[in-house]
Amino acid sequence: MSEQPQLPKLNRSLIYAWVAALAAVVAFAGVYVTLGQPDNQAPSGPATESSVSEAKSGVHPLATGAMTTFVFKPQPEALPDIRFLNGDGAEVGLDDFRGKVVLLNVWATWCAPCREEMPALDKLQAELGSDKFQVVALAVDKSGIDGAKKFLSGIKVDKLGAYADPTAKEGTRLKVIGMPTTILIDKEGREIGRLIGPAKWDSADAKRLIEAQR
Repeated sequence: MSEQPQLPKLNRSLIYAWVAALAAVVAFAGVYVTLGQPDNQAPSGPATESSVSEAKSGVHPLATGAMTTFVFKPQPEALPDIRFLNGDGAEVGLDDFRGKVVLLNVWATWCAPCREEMPALDKLQAELGSDKFQVVALAVDKSGIDGAKKFLSGIKVDKLGAYADPTAKEGTRLKVIGMPTTILIDKEGREIGRLIGPAKWDSADAKRLIEAQR
């Protein structure tokens, strides 16, 4: 009987290493698929026509179009009661807006994308602003409230109030990792979700997102 050819020891070792690595990848993928669930994935619950539609798409039905990059929290989350200045130089906080849905836009005067989206936020406030909804554009900027006012006046934004955090620290408490960042807050002061980067906040998609919370 002829002997089966033997693989060289080096090649056999390489094969065993590849098999072990492949097994580890498969095991990790199994854990990820079981535990991983993006915030925008449709939540589980009783089957309804809307929930079935969400399940088919795999994302929240309001995170579409101009709001595709809006990331919903699985459940509304409490926010720190950050403190900042209003246009009169008085200290206020998020608790002063309780009872309203708030779109908190965190920006800075040196931020070019912030300048790009500010007119859309101004239009949104002009159209939907009321005792039930308000856009709060908060400058986390050492130029303070005067710098915020000058910036808004310079780009002819007149529907938004001026708010500023001259310490530039409250953005960190909000876990803002880039500017602009816009956080949608419910009437109880909890975060519904957020969008990082500029967006068309005067679009039909944005209005639909906000009106669903009021």
